[in-house]
Amino acid sequence: MRFGLIVPSSNTTMEAEFWRMASGWATVHTGRIRLQKITVDELEEMEDQMIEAAIRLADAEVNVIGYGCTSGSLLKGKDQGGEIEKKIKEKTGIPAVATAKAVIDALGELRVKKLCVATPYIEEINELEKSFLEQNEIDVLRIKGLGIIQNSEVGSKNPSVAYELAKEVYEPEAQGIFISCTNFKSIEAIDKLEGELGVPVVSSNTATLWAMMKRARNKNKIKGYGRLLRL
Repeated sequence: MRFGLIVPSSNTTMEAEFWRMASGWATVHTGRIRLQKITVDELEEMEDQMIEAAIRLADAEVNVIGYGCTSGSLLKGKDQGGEIEKKIKEKTGIPAVATAKAVIDALGELRVKKLCVATPYIEEINELEKSFLEQNEIDVLRIKGLGIIQNSEVGSKNPSVAYELAKEVYEPEAQGIFISCTNFKSIEAIDKLEGELGVPVVSSNTATLWAMMKRARNKNKIKGYGRLLRL
């Protein structure tokens, strides 16, 4: 099958992680829309470019289109992800997934209501993310970011950074951990974290892939990247 991804122009992680997770049974086709800094202003400007990128991906006859930006699909609140998916489907005729909505759906599938969140973001974006999760009836026990504003810097971080941050934010009463940001390398750490902490760990990219597979009615089970993709 063919996955279509719309990613920020400075994202160097999502594409690579999708190729690894879907190796041997799918191809990944990417459209880029301009974003350098993870700020509210740039995220809003990026969404304005979304439809043109989606139409171009439709020319490749992809099976499903993912809007691959977590903060960019939640900053306007609970319904933004659904609206993004609707707009893309209306313009292209192709099913769509927005990362933030995919995360909520994944947490629901895993029955996670009490959550700890690790992000690379500045505090303003973390506050928006916490509000979004709470609007979706998720109790955020703790959220911590790295305070990074330049998206290319996020993409340069080793997966060990996400691993250490996830362990730092973990609280014993948590039912799961969310590693946020499609540019934050983490898939190598997910199985290890689940083994050590005993709770499901979801990243922006595993949630997006899982949701895109469901939307495209693909029933593959993927091992090595967390409980979610084995469901």
